[in-house]
Amino acid sequence: MIDALSYFSAKLALETDASDVYAAQKAGERFTLVDVRGDEAWKQGRIPGAVHVPYRQIAERAPREIDPATPVVVYCWSPGCNAGAKGAVEFAKLGYSVKEMIGGYEYWVREGQPVENAEGPLPRVFDSQVMVVRAPVAG
Repeated sequence: MIDALSYFSAKLALETDASDVYAAQKAGERFTLVDVRGDEAWKQGRIPGAVHVPYRQIAERAPREIDPATPVVVYCWSPGCNAGAKGAVEFAKLGYSVKEMIGGYEYWVREGQPVENAEGPLPRVFDSQVMVVRAPVAG
């Protein structure tokens, strides 16, 4: 029987979340953020700095486009979408160090992290259902 320490340690070794990815980006950590959603989703909005490789194309494109020595973080739409896990499997088959960003694009947006599309930055949203939202301090 697996113990809690082993289970949760393994889980954290293979997944991350939107706030940790954002903090890693701001800190300049070295990793490739990969949006594994389809073209329509990518066009609608995406995380700045992400590259777009739909999960069905990873086996073909990743060896040519993504350095295998650089850790990879994949994301899809939301907790209700398993494309992130499918993408992580494809990267793992190729020998990449990979994590899935739990919550996907949905929680990235709901936490107010920057998003963009081809026209530029999109409005930031801060959802009090997933984070503490404080009123601006008068100065």
